[in-house]
Amino acid sequence: EGADKPKIQQKPARTRLERRSKGYHKVAEQIDKKKAYSLNEAVGLAIKTSTTKFDSTVELHMRLGVDPKHADQNIRDMVTLPAGTGKTVRVAVFADIDDVAAAKKAGADVAGSDDFLAQLDKGVIDFDVLVSSPKMMAKLGKYARVLGPKGLMPNPKSGTVTNDIAKAIKEAKAGRVEYRVDSTGIIHVGVGKVSFGSDKILQNVNAVVSSVKAAKPS
Repeated sequence: EGADKPKIQQKPARTRLERRSKGYHKVAEQIDKKKAYSLNEAVGLAIKTSTTKFDSTVELHMRLGVDPKHADQNIRDMVTLPAGTGKTVRVAVFADIDDVAAAKKAGADVAGSDDFLAQLDKGVIDFDVLVSSPKMMAKLGKYARVLGPKGLMPNPKSGTVTNDIAKAIKEAKAGRVEYRVDSTGIIHVGVGKVSFGSDKILQNVNAVVSSVKAAKPS
């Protein structure tokens, strides 16, 4: 008897694009997927087609064609965006007790010695960038599992392990960003907010592109 029951027709699953809102479809129509846009045009479209109510971040994604498994092709560097990031960066400094006051005077939002480690023990991470002096790094070793995955572990290559704490704080606040090639050979970096307008975003994009070209392996 069961074999005679008519089969219920399943509706085909809607694609991700079909599930998008009407607003998204409206702005998506402005982009021709078959066209290769110039940088100026692309930046203008990124701003024009932003659909969020908040001030979205404009991102730059670059396929470099490198194999990051080879050490010389593992592209990683820092660049200070001339127009800034549009974000308020909270900088923490782990320093010798004698240097804590100087760090706060230089603009650190959080600065401490053993009391800073006590906060990490409690899982309190209320900063975006962590700066440390070389002599204090040994004490941070046990927190690598906590800080590492969040990208907060100080590193000499990123300028966050340094004796010039004041300079590191200033650069972090000024809009310094770090980029690193991922496992597929692509870098991803935020280059400003939609509210910046085309000119400022182009300044930031060109700064990143120049930095990437300079880091190009032989």
